[in-house]
Amino acid sequence: MSPLAIFFFFFFNLSLASNTIYNVQNYGAKSNGKTDSSKAFLSAWGSACASTSASTIYVPRGIYLIRKAYFNGQTCKRNAITIRIDGTLLAPSDYNVIGNDGNWITFENVSRVSIYGGIFDGQGASLWTCKNSKKTCPEGTTALAFYNSNNIVMNGVTVQNSQMFHILVDGCNNAKLQGVNVLAPGNSPNTDGIHVQSSSGVSIMNSNIGTGDDCISIGPGNSNLWIEGIACGPGHGISIGSLGWESKEQGVQNVTVKTVTFTGTQNGVRVKTWARPSSGFVRHVLFQHIVMSNVQNPIIIDQNYCPNHESCPHQGSGVKISDVTYQDIHGTSATEVAVKLDCSKTNPCSGITLDNVNLSYKNGRAEASCVNAAGRASGFKELTSCL
Repeated sequence: MSPLAIFFFFFFNLSLASNTIYNVQNYGAKSNGKTDSSKAFLSAWGSACASTSASTIYVPRGIYLIRKAYFNGQTCKRNAITIRIDGTLLAPSDYNVIGNDGNWITFENVSRVSIYGGIFDGQGASLWTCKNSKKTCPEGTTALAFYNSNNIVMNGVTVQNSQMFHILVDGCNNAKLQGVNVLAPGNSPNTDGIHVQSSSGVSIMNSNIGTGDDCISIGPGNSNLWIEGIACGPGHGISIGSLGWESKEQGVQNVTVKTVTFTGTQNGVRVKTWARPSSGFVRHVLFQHIVMSNVQNPIIIDQNYCPNHESCPHQGSGVKISDVTYQDIHGTSATEVAVKLDCSKTNPCSGITLDNVNLSYKNGRAEASCVNAAGRASGFKELTSCL
């Protein structure tokens, strides 16, 4: 064996030796899908959190019923905790059990937590049925939430059938989501795939997302977001917003969305703000290398956003939108107006760039509509420009 090979052999084994593994079954977790294993998971977390060496929490194959779990890293002695999941985590099927709890599984104040593999199943179908029947129902929970955390990794994770949002990233820095699958039917209400707010340095890459709401939604206070290699559909597209509900609100800036395919979605790339005064803003955004397949609103800025058209403010949106570029976007629109820029009457959009945007409607030329928007357009073939 060469000296280099000997070095790597000992280095690898030393790494294994310094990484303590905590198997949730050793703490009483049952993989029958019926016994509540919440306490076992929390006990395994407590041991990993108290360890002074790098730790791995291991979830073997099987189905584990989790009523609710809250993982707080504030008192952890060592930050690096890996959670490796070969099984399925199952929420209660009765939506009343956790329907008003806000979140099903929560991580807060953690750093360098990495989750690899596994399925998180929110079992939200019965709540969706309740909501769609217009009955009085709980609001529903988010399946997997991260608050005030740093250096988070999610790789190869599937989150499905959440009562509401599937994944929430709130107040975090440097979160990397890669190879994530988010799955829910197109008629499941308010089931956003990944919602990010008040965060910086978040990347979402090489993921498949299909839900009943936004595939990815970007709330106030975000900066330096990178979204790439996404397949979106069904759903409402990738949205910045809604923004501007609060009069004093943080803005959104430095967002890149590239190499995305939208299939049969309600929207493609969207910015939505309420028509009321606000200190918020959207600036330095790039939408690039995007394919639309039968999308109802491929490109849309809606600064008169008001879902269900109830109690609409009907004022001018205070959210200033500037320096937004749409580049190399092509495919098919399900409606004649493929580009709709409906900007604020009191704070018009500026610096809008449409570059090589070619969208067709029924094998013919699609239309564009621009209100209170200024910028430039070039490289059009199948689309009539409005700038």
